Amino acid sequence: MYYVVMKSNDIRDNLATEQYLMNYKEFSEPLVLFYIEGPCIIVGRNQNTIEELNNEYVREHNITVTRRLSGGGAVYQDLGNLCFSFVVDAADEKFGDFAKIVQPMVEALHKLGAQGAAVSGRNDILVDGKKFSGNAMYTKNGKTFSHGTLSYDVDLDVLTQALHVNKDKIESKGIKSIRSRVTNIRPYLAKQYQNLTTEQFRDVLLLSLFDAHDLNEIKDHEYQITAQDQTKIDEIKEQYYYNWDWVYGKSPEFTVKKRKHFDMGTIDARFQVQHGKISAARFYGDFFGPQDVSELEQKLIGINYDYDSLKAVFENNDLSNYFTGINPADILQLVQP
Repeated sequence: MYYVVMKSNDIRDNLATEQYLMNYKEFSEPLVLFYIEGPCIIVGRNQNTIEELNNEYVREHNITVTRRLSGGGAVYQDLGNLCFSFVVDAADEKFGDFAKIVQPMVEALHKLGAQGAAVSGRNDILVDGKKFSGNAMYTKNGKTFSHGTLSYDVDLDVLTQALHVNKDKIESKGIKSIRSRVTNIRPYLAKQYQNLTTEQFRDVLLLSLFDAHDLNEIKDHEYQITAQDQTKIDEIKEQYYYNWDWVYGKSPEFTVKKRKHFDMGTIDARFQVQHGKISAARFYGDFFGPQDVSELEQKLIGINYDYDSLKAVFENNDLSNYFTGINPADILQLVQP
């Protein structure tokens, strides 16, 4: 087995590296990757990105959002989480057999004291009935990768808030995440492994995987990313993980219905969103305004359905012409994702 320890703490860089190593490099043995990210949310390939997030919270806390190639649900990660990925020949693994492909990781955790860790359900690893690892799989051109999270010391309060969908009504055909009880694996490890940094946890887990005592023993198994590799990785991350169209535009068609009563009238806003852009907009209600609100509706068609795009339209138009006496900031608050 070979391994790669990624240097970046940006999920977009690391997903691009994973994709590159799977699609463009050949290894004579399975490959395991480790990466650690700053605060981020990664939605599954078939999900509606906006629907999965508490968008206001995510924006205010500068949480990176991207979409991955594999299916499954949305996950939150921060510097207390360790990601791992196995890259194997597709012929050697049955697609969807998570129990088999992550078994080496489960056994490594057992060696570190988490004897109760076990694969459960479709694609999770649980301990004491609580989830600390979610996994997803992707296959292409004879290769398969199975990547997963290992919550070592994740801020679970942020996790529950960032992935909490707002009460505003969004109707979509996207694949929705299944919320479950979550925990960190740290308190279930042997005492000597309970006060490590995430990097130290990664290293002892790596040694456990290789049944080694020192990283020098396995240095010949490490693959180092070259400058040539990095050039191609940079192309992939711009094409996918930094690309608004990939992250939001790939969301399935959905409708938004938001209603609120203000002192000067009720606004009932309804948007149709296709490929992440507003394709139809209507405002209903008993509000007043000297100009026909259909003018504003037309100006919204074609823009990205996100906070910044809505804010730009509102700032470039006098909303008092359509909603007299209602604060534009409150209207933006109502209709934002």
